[in-house]
Amino acid sequence: MLTIAHLTSAHPRRDTRIFIKQCAALVRQGYEVTLVVADGLGDERDSGVHITDVGHIPGRLGRMLGSTRRVLLRARQVDADIYHLHDPELMPAGLALKRLGKTVIFDAHEDLPLQLLGKPYLTPGLRRVLSRASAAYERHACRQFDAIVAATPFIRNKFLRINPTTIDVNNYPVPGEFDAEAPWSEKRQEVCYVGSLSAMRGIGELVAAAQLLQSPARITVAGRFPEVKLENALSALPGWQRLNRPGYLDRDGVRAVMAQALAGLVTLHPEPNYLDALPVKMFEYMAAGIPVIASDIALWRGIIQDHQCGVCVDPRDPAAIAAAIDYFVRYPQIAQRMGRNGRRAVLENYNWPTEAEKLLALYRQLQASIGDRRRAGT
Repeated sequence: MLTIAHLTSAHPRRDTRIFIKQCAALVRQGYEVTLVVADGLGDERDSGVHITDVGHIPGRLGRMLGSTRRVLLRARQVDADIYHLHDPELMPAGLALKRLGKTVIFDAHEDLPLQLLGKPYLTPGLRRVLSRASAAYERHACRQFDAIVAATPFIRNKFLRINPTTIDVNNYPVPGEFDAEAPWSEKRQEVCYVGSLSAMRGIGELVAAAQLLQSPARITVAGRFPEVKLENALSALPGWQRLNRPGYLDRDGVRAVMAQALAGLVTLHPEPNYLDALPVKMFEYMAAGIPVIASDIALWRGIIQDHQCGVCVDPRDPAAIAAAIDYFVRYPQIAQRMGRNGRRAVLENYNWPTEAEKLLALYRQLQASIGDRRRAGT
């Protein structure tokens, strides 16, 4: 039986892409799957996946220096046939595993050099230096890996110039996970945002938009603030009182919030690393059968207009966001029709089962290569 180890030093153990989608798909195919994490919650077995924990080290630097070494040590102890890396900081570990003769996949969740250009805690000059350095190291490491899995076609096209064994496995939703049949008559006058609550993801504009609402709508904001300072500043604004704040939610909680909402918000700022991204929450709103209020980014606008499943707004304009929310509250029949359109688009095009087949085909290809090497005695 082929043994597979997924490695992460930064993601939670039940990360949607890593655990719920990829690990689960591999287990269903009969592979033996281990997930190495660094969250300090201990070892366990869940849904056929053996989760092994190397312990939590606080702080970004501690994680990047200490957790990555621990993950590599545990990965070597696991002695898997294939290692699937989910964090750029694990690239050195991947190269070490290659030197041991292992098969290594790197999963590019985001475009790291572009992502660094948008980090607010770095000076502009340092952003550019780190972006160029990360791009150079990325090219060096990823040429040596056996395959690259990219989260979007844009990232795939970039890596194809580095490694020809590159595929895109988009982070589309599992349609059955969402309650698209929730009675529309039972929905509340609410819209929802689910995700990290940061300035670049538009939380400031959502609070400002809440103050400008003409309808009695409220905005349910589910997630964590990475910066306490930002949360304190926004909580002092008048619009804060129009927010529902359930905090971080598990998958059941996310499903419940979307089931009672009239629309879903994904108003991220047009930062470089978002312009070619495919935000999973946009597709989850569609899967839940609710219309999307999205940033007017060309890629997103094309999807939404093609399927008539929402509206696009300037994410930096609270008045435009408020007007879109009021529109769906005022015309729930239009919201319902757009929600059905989005759900249909997910079932036909943007769904995880289709993406899982691409991932499994790659694993079968790598399994055949491993078999050939073993028969050749190399």
